[in-house]
Amino acid sequence: MESELKDLNSKPAKIQQPDPTHDDTSSKDDRPLLKPDSSSTAAANIYELEKKFAAYVRNDVYGTMGRGELPLKEKIMLGISLVTLLPLRIVFGMSLLVVYYMICRICTMFCAPNQEEEEEGYAHLGGWRRAVIVRSGRFLSRSLLFVVGFYWITETHKDSANTKENSKTEGTHQLEEQEKPGAIVSNHVSYLDILYHMSSSFPSFVAKRSVAKIPLVGLISKCLGCVYVQRESKSSDFKGVAGVVTDRVREAHRNGSAPMMLLFPEGTTTNGDYLLSFKTGAFLAGAPVMPVILRYPYQRFSPAWDSITGVRHVVFLLCQFANHMEVMHLPTYYPSQQEKDDPKLYANNVRRLMATEGNLIMSDIGLAEKRIYHAALNGNNRLPSVLHQKDD
Repeated sequence: MESELKDLNSKPAKIQQPDPTHDDTSSKDDRPLLKPDSSSTAAANIYELEKKFAAYVRNDVYGTMGRGELPLKEKIMLGISLVTLLPLRIVFGMSLLVVYYMICRICTMFCAPNQEEEEEGYAHLGGWRRAVIVRSGRFLSRSLLFVVGFYWITETHKDSANTKENSKTEGTHQLEEQEKPGAIVSNHVSYLDILYHMSSSFPSFVAKRSVAKIPLVGLISKCLGCVYVQRESKSSDFKGVAGVVTDRVREAHRNGSAPMMLLFPEGTTTNGDYLLSFKTGAFLAGAPVMPVILRYPYQRFSPAWDSITGVRHVVFLLCQFANHMEVMHLPTYYPSQQEKDDPKLYANNVRRLMATEGNLIMSDIGLAEKRIYHAALNGNNRLPSVLHQKDD
C-alpha cells in the first residue's frame, strides 16, 4: 500500500474545511439559527447552514428533510405509488423478514447464546446451523433489496496492482495472500448499507443495544453476532465495546471460519458525497481491512438517510419504482508496521485512499454537527448541548 499512498499525492482527495465552532456559549447559544420573523433572513441562515453542514444536505426532489414542495407530476406519481407499490412491497418485505426469522429460530433451537458482556448472539454456532443461517441470510437480504427496488447492483473490484508490486518487493506477497481481512470498513450512507453487506459477506456489526429487543430483527441481529452498545452512555461502556470489537477483528483475521466485522468508521450517515473523519475502532487490532465504497445514484429520491425521519424515508423509498446502488471493492489494505503502531495514522490513510478512489469529499464534521443541523432544521430556538461535544 505504500506505493499506492504515494500515488495519492499526485491525486489529492477533496477536503472540506469546517467552519470553526465558537467556544463562547454565554450569549451566542441563545440565538436561533432560523429566525421566523424574516423569510429572507431565514433563507440566508439556511444557506449558511447548508454550506457548513454540506455532508448532510439533501439535494433530491423532495428537498430538505423530505418536506419540500413537490411538482404536480411528482405528487401524482407519489399518490399512485402509495396505493399500489407501497402495500405490495411492505407485504413482500415483511414476508421475507418472517421467513428468515423462522429459519434463525429453527437453527438456534436448543442452543445457548453467547453471553458475554457486550454480546448476546449465535455467531459461535458451526456446522449445518451456521451454514443455513449464512446462506439463507445472504439470499434473503438480496431478495429484500430486490423487493425495495434495487433490481440490479453494479459492483466493481479494483485491481491490487500497486499492493502486489509492493508486496513482491518486500517478499511478503505469498504471506499476504493467505491473510484474511479482519474487518470490512465502509462509508455510511443509509440503513440499506447493512442489507447489502449482509447479502455480500454476512458480517457482524456494531448495533444499539435496543436492536436486540426488536421483534424479529432482534434474533436476526444475534445470529449475525452483533456487538451491542449503549450509544448515549458516557460511562466506561465504550472501552468495553472497543475491546470486544478489537478481539473480534483479530479473531476474524486469524480464524477463517469466524465472521468479519462490518464497521462504519464515520460513526453516522452522510448524503453519500462526503467522507467524514474515521474513528479508530476498526484499526486498533492492526489487522488488514477490506475497504468498500457505496454510492446510491438517484434522479428523484435519494436513498441516503441524512436529514429525514426514518418513517418518511422508508415510505418515499418504497414508493420509488427503481433504486440504484453502485459498490466499489478496494483491495485488501495491509497496514505497515508504522500503521499498526499508530491506529490513527492507519485510519487516516485508509480514509484518504477511499476518498480518492471513490471521488468523495473529505469533511471533518461529525455526529455532533449533524445534531446541530437537525436541531436547526426542526426550528429549535436553542442549540443542543452537543454544540461543544467532540466525537471520540
